[in-house]
Amino acid sequence: MLKSTLLKAAQAGGGVLKSYFQGEFKISSKSSINDLVTEADLASEKAIIALIKEAFPDHFILSEEVGEIRMDSEYKWFIDPIDGTVNFANGIPICCVSIGVEKAGKMLMGAVYNPVLNEFFFAEKGAGATLNEKQIHVSSKAEVSNACLVTGFPYSYLDSPNGPLVVFERLIRKGIPVRRLGSAAIDLCWVASGRFDGFYEHNLQAWDSAAGSLIVEEAGGRVSDFEGDEYSPNKRQVLATNGKIHDEMIRWIKGTN
Repeated sequence: MLKSTLLKAAQAGGGVLKSYFQGEFKISSKSSINDLVTEADLASEKAIIALIKEAFPDHFILSEEVGEIRMDSEYKWFIDPIDGTVNFANGIPICCVSIGVEKAGKMLMGAVYNPVLNEFFFAEKGAGATLNEKQIHVSSKAEVSNACLVTGFPYSYLDSPNGPLVVFERLIRKGIPVRRLGSAAIDLCWVASGRFDGFYEHNLQAWDSAAGSLIVEEAGGRVSDFEGDEYSPNKRQVLATNGKIHDEMIRWIKGTN
């Protein structure tokens, strides 16, 4: 029932996203002018939470727009009703619904659904990762110099020591391609499916990375913080790779390569 509820919730949110895509809707700013929320985000979130609460009324929910719905439960849902809202608001089809489920501090399942491109990523702990129900695997590249990477930039502290711009410059000055798509959940899934070899970002929220991190791991990759320590949704720094370039990527990020 947990899996079916997760799949239904992601599909419901995706249905809302697609119905609003390239249409007219209200947009407002949150922490900054480009930190957006749309009425589609709120409608997607409402549809997702309604399905979860109907099936599991006692589960803890953490969602981007409503924040925490605290319940006394070892199960926790991480919800981003539209990841890539700026893309969505501008009619760019790199946006998705991202939902992860955790039990007792360990990720159990994750779903990331981009209804515009018709891509549904799913993973269950110990059961592998899929794209549209077909098994996916990370790439096999063994060196960062040959890799294609993806990252994202926060809306603040860009110029902090060893921050996003410093690491980005360090890589591109060596001719290493680094893309910026605008959706961390999709970035992670594209690492899982071998389109990218690695992803790093300095400041993510739990709902950005919870589902995608499990999808990467179940596709054979590795996810950690910038120190190489075990991933947690509560950690802001996230590094996800095919595993083969992981330790080298840590050195690139730290500037010790």
